Amino acid sequence: MKKVIVNPLVIVMLVALTMLACSSKYPGYDKTATGLYYKLYKVSKDTVKPKLGNWVSLDMRYKYKDSTLFNSKAAMGTPVRFQLPASDFKGDIYEGIKMLSVGDSADFIVNADSLFTKTFRQPKRPGFIDTNSVVHFYIHMISIESPDDLMKKEEDALKKYIEEKKITIAPQPSGLYYIETLAGKGMKIDTGVWVKANFKVSLIDGKQIFSTDERGEPREFEYGKRTDTEGFEEGVSKMLKGGKATLIVPSKLAFGDAGRGTLVPPYATVVYDVEILEIQSKADHDKAQEAKKKAETAKLETNKKQEKELMNKYLADHKITAKANPSGLIYVEKVKGSGAKASAGKKVKVHYTGTLLNGTKFDSSRDRNQPFEFELGKGQVIQGWDEGIAMMNVGGKATLVIPSSIAYGERDMGQIPPYSTLVFDVELLEVK
Repeated sequence: MKKVIVNPLVIVMLVALTMLACSSKYPGYDKTATGLYYKLYKVSKDTVKPKLGNWVSLDMRYKYKDSTLFNSKAAMGTPVRFQLPASDFKGDIYEGIKMLSVGDSADFIVNADSLFTKTFRQPKRPGFIDTNSVVHFYIHMISIESPDDLMKKEEDALKKYIEEKKITIAPQPSGLYYIETLAGKGMKIDTGVWVKANFKVSLIDGKQIFSTDERGEPREFEYGKRTDTEGFEEGVSKMLKGGKATLIVPSKLAFGDAGRGTLVPPYATVVYDVEILEIQSKADHDKAQEAKKKAETAKLETNKKQEKELMNKYLADHKITAKANPSGLIYVEKVKGSGAKASAGKKVKVHYTGTLLNGTKFDSSRDRNQPFEFELGKGQVIQGWDEGIAMMNVGGKATLVIPSSIAYGERDMGQIPPYSTLVFDVELLEVK
């Protein structure tokens, strides 16, 4: 056997390198050539790694020092899903994600300055993050899908849906399935006409993602100006007033390879159930809008003129003789507080019930059993509140009669019409 002579300097060098590795800046972590520190906790048998453009689904948590900045399970209840982009800088988190197969879990250490300014696209590092510090990412890879995988999955799912629903109508040349369930009549929908429609949108697994019924009003739009997906526009163009139809819209005519947030995944076929309620020519629509605007203006003027009269009647009916402040606020003390005085800049906690002059209740912290907290004098509430609460001490109770000029003015707040005087029964619970 040939004798092997080992150079003792080589041994010394290897020992030194081993000691250097053990005394790494982050013990227990390995380091890539680009400077990314990582630690693998769980390694699956799968060897496929994500590539640029693949869709990944993963549980993600990242923290700075001892503070968790984000946790997908806590914040969203679902995994994070996105299309893997190119790296933003050497040693970024995307480089780490590309190291993982499905089932793998790992911890990555990423430079905080680069993370916030390059990956998160913030103008500068947040003030609470120290310069040259790091953020720890904890990642568990759940799925990796290529665009081709997703297109094939959509194709198979759509085919199964068509078979299960026993749909025999052939798709349009675009790929849209147009299924008329009730024929309409009247004006044709074409560019420039105004359409009022009710519709709901679902995925083909039945999950509803939008409904005008749930929103509480139909959608009104000018046809020809893109208001929804390409498939919706094409389907609606085939309908008449009073008509109903189901539109099966492949992703290429819907939300495409990007999907729509957490509601619609990429490459998802969607189904619209549409009813056309009204169709107007542009001229008729403009005429109707002008009449509506005039009616609203007239109502505003009426409310504005009546406000003072209604307030005086309310004060007389409730035998309120307190004089108004220069702002118009009428402060009626019910119980004098003996605790700390409320003043601008302090945080106050109050219970309240708000009503209109006719007694209609529009809000109440007491009904929710949850006092309201805000910083006094900072414009976080209406002017009448800032002024009225500042006149109270803890333990005090009062009625604030607040004219619209220091409340919501001419704004329509839903339950609170324009030019409404508001009445609040308030109790000051705490000042700090």
